[in-house]
Amino acid sequence: MGPVAVQGSAPYYRRGRLPYPSGLHDIFAAHADLRGRPRLIDVGCGPGIVALVLADLFVEVVGVDPDPGMIAEASHVAKLREVTNATWVQRRAEELPAGLGVFRYAIFAQSFHWMERQRVARLVFDMLEPGGAFVHLSTDVADTPHGEVPLAHPEPPEDQIDALRRHYLGAVRRAGQGYLRFGTPSGERDVLQEAGFEPAEAVQVPGRAVVERTEDDVVAGVFANSGTAPHLFGDRLVDFERDLRTLLATASPTGQFSQRTRDCELLFYRRPL
Repeated sequence: MGPVAVQGSAPYYRRGRLPYPSGLHDIFAAHADLRGRPRLIDVGCGPGIVALVLADLFVEVVGVDPDPGMIAEASHVAKLREVTNATWVQRRAEELPAGLGVFRYAIFAQSFHWMERQRVARLVFDMLEPGGAFVHLSTDVADTPHGEVPLAHPEPPEDQIDALRRHYLGAVRRAGQGYLRFGTPSGERDVLQEAGFEPAEAVQVPGRAVVERTEDDVVAGVFANSGTAPHLFGDRLVDFERDLRTLLATASPTGQFSQRTRDCELLFYRRPL
């Protein structure tokens, strides 16, 4: 990873981000080889959301993230949940292998597109056991069709929130310490196959649901986003949050919102035996 894209977002991330599907753990387990003493590395782990979901499947999980706030939050939550087989390391993905050893699985949960992908793919290839896999967790998939569940409350006004962002930060989306250099998921298949991985085995994880959110949850979600991370606003942060809350209060006078969660996909790119 280059400059930390979500600097200052750690206090908001776990509350603000929409949850992954509840079936993620069991579906991962059903498609993974968990014999022996497998290890997992979560690269770009954030506050440890995915690593902690999968921790009981492995003898050890290692979370790596460049943001010290994310690492501190992951460590704190692991202690609260009494997860004793997790290690948290502040490193950029480009600094791997960092003496962390060999793993059976490396998971990237919506993080790979922030990295120097060709370089990271080659580094991770060498860190995996033969037969192990680079696992790309993505929400950029077509949802399982089903009847739409009626919403009890308004959805957050995303277009208006984005207009407010543009008012404060300009038309070009920013992240880290500057304008976006990375950040658009695309071409992962070619990058990983060039690094030596086999074609992906794609596994759908159904996740369509409706979650109820408070105004504070929605605000946390805005600040957990790379394009509206708190540090980008500088001394205008208080003003932005005031205007954001005014916008949300107009959209839902009760302070309650409904949001639809999405399916996600696990793509297992295996290292040849």
